[in-house]
Amino acid sequence: MYIAPGIDSKEYLDLKLNDPASPDWTFAIEIFRQRILARYVEPADLLIEADLKRKPAQRRYGFSILALDCLLIETLQSFREGLTDSKGKSEKMFKRFLSRSKSFQKYFTEDEAVRFFKDFRCGILHQAEVMGPWLLWSVGSIKGEKSDGTPYLNRTKMHESMKIEIDSYCSKLRDLTNADLRNKFRTKMDFIARKNTA
Repeated sequence: MYIAPGIDSKEYLDLKLNDPASPDWTFAIEIFRQRILARYVEPADLLIEADLKRKPAQRRYGFSILALDCLLIETLQSFREGLTDSKGKSEKMFKRFLSRSKSFQKYFTEDEAVRFFKDFRCGILHQAEVMGPWLLWSVGSIKGEKSDGTPYLNRTKMHESMKIEIDSYCSKLRDLTNADLRNKFRTKMDFIARKNTA
């Protein structure tokens, strides 16, 4: 089974990753990057590109873009934490991700991160709608209020910031001194690869 475009799970499992200085780490990180780009980032990029041809009030793909980014938040955080299953842990994962990631921490306190989880992640993925008074928008900062006081979330800025977080994570993985982060990465990626060879 493929775990990234054109990459079979066996190719990953054959890598020599016990040695932090192994050149195989470069390929392992690229497998992860290609997996994330193909499944989450590129589809959202295409939706944003198509939507930007319209005037802001006529844009329609925000729910799909944010749904992909919510899946990406949980996926990326599960790699950071080495989790092979996020059942019952999602809310805390979103809280840690949004309140601690450099790209998001100035916009989300822990309480605001929980609100995001409930209003956006759970709302869109479970009810196909945003809970609360939010406007899903494509202009302005990541989040704010319109002149009439309506809170908004900018799905385009959220997605741009997600790409920064992916790049940052990959950079940290390339640093062979980040042993704990690499071990957690291996726990998650090993699980994915073994599951796809069974």
